Amino acid sequence: MTEAVRLHRDGALLTATLCRPDRGNALDDSLVDGLLAAVDATADPAIRLLVLRGEGRNFCTGFDLAGLETQSDGDLLARFVRIELLLQALHHAPVPCIALAQGRVFGAGADIFAACRWRLATPTTSFAFPGARFGLVLGTRRLAMVAGAQTALDLTQLGRPLNAPAALACGLATGLVAEADFDAAVTAVHAELASTPRATVTALRDAALPDQRAQDLAALVRSAAVPGLGARIAAYAAQRAKAKPS
Repeated sequence: MTEAVRLHRDGALLTATLCRPDRGNALDDSLVDGLLAAVDATADPAIRLLVLRGEGRNFCTGFDLAGLETQSDGDLLARFVRIELLLQALHHAPVPCIALAQGRVFGAGADIFAACRWRLATPTTSFAFPGARFGLVLGTRRLAMVAGAQTALDLTQLGRPLNAPAALACGLATGLVAEADFDAAVTAVHAELASTPRATVTALRDAALPDQRAQDLAALVRSAAVPGLGARIAAYAAQRAKAKPS
């Protein structure tokens, strides 16, 4: 079986590539576990930067809806808790994370993007946060940190899609880069980061960003624990399928 997340070490750089292109790199258990393992690997003191990439046309299209009919509300709640723990792990990782996004960056995939320190997208990348459509509060505080509270509410409450220039303008993206230039962009960030000790980088992050992991997890659990989660997700999936051009 092909590994869901491919890890590649190049000196002080650790790259984690999402490897489910046939599913738009949608988040199933194996992909979430692989990304958590990537964060764990950054405990190595020689690593300075974690790079997230998506194989194929899309960075990450969010929660994998495959097999939804066989999963209970409890199963789905556990999956979303695991995703929230992944977002927290990325946001509070021992080293900064840089996301390189192309194609569609939707739902929990967009939350992964927002959880990273540097967030680069191609000029044609598109973003959406549809979790509120099935009653979830996931990643909202981190989104508000980078894009502002008003924009975060517009993107989540109203479900407004966002193109790459708009994502850059509001702060969701920190830069727009052609996909062919992703490697050069990572090299430039690493070169600037290398002059600051790793421990200082982490301490500065902790001083600048409040640790509200407990509150964020509680908000997610409260929203996901409302009975009928599976039915709400199924209704959203049916609506989305109906809206797709035939």
